[in-house]
Amino acid sequence: MSVRPFEQHVPRIHPTAFVDDTAVVIGAVDIGEHSSVWPLCVVRGDIQSIRIGARTSIQDGTIIHVTHDSRFCPGGQPTLIGNDVTVGHKTILHACTIEDYCLIGMGAIVMDQAVVQAWVTLGAGSVVPPGKVLDSGHLYVGSPARRIRPLSERERDFLGYSPQNYQRLKDRHRTPLA
Repeated sequence: MSVRPFEQHVPRIHPTAFVDDTAVVIGAVDIGEHSSVWPLCVVRGDIQSIRIGARTSIQDGTIIHVTHDSRFCPGGQPTLIGNDVTVGHKTILHACTIEDYCLIGMGAIVMDQAVVQAWVTLGAGSVVPPGKVLDSGHLYVGSPARRIRPLSERERDFLGYSPQNYQRLKDRHRTPLA
């Protein structure tokens, strides 16, 4: 894996986390316990910070970045990802907040200052525009993302199952060859 500092900021990766050898983690990045960052991901905390909570899976090809301090965004904007989140393959998360127990579908884009509240499923390929808030407990799809309906009990159960499944898988990847 390519883990490197940016200026005075050094990534902090919990010892129980898994970061694939082909992933790139730069700067002010904090990766929580039992989380996983899969092949070809870029997690670039150069001009602001990125926090990935516990038991969160960042799947293959995902890009996570931040926004710099400017008159358009005073202080800049970090990217904050909660606990027990599943981020699908080739997703882009840019200077946004993803709360706990969310599933961000493959190829989705979540833009600056958007907030995905807890217990949300965002459909594959959806785009969340800057500043939009996705309310807790719903399915959102489309470009721009629109609320479709409340999550079913089965869908809510899956939001708890998915992080557990990826914890088991990351443990298998961490096991050295015999």
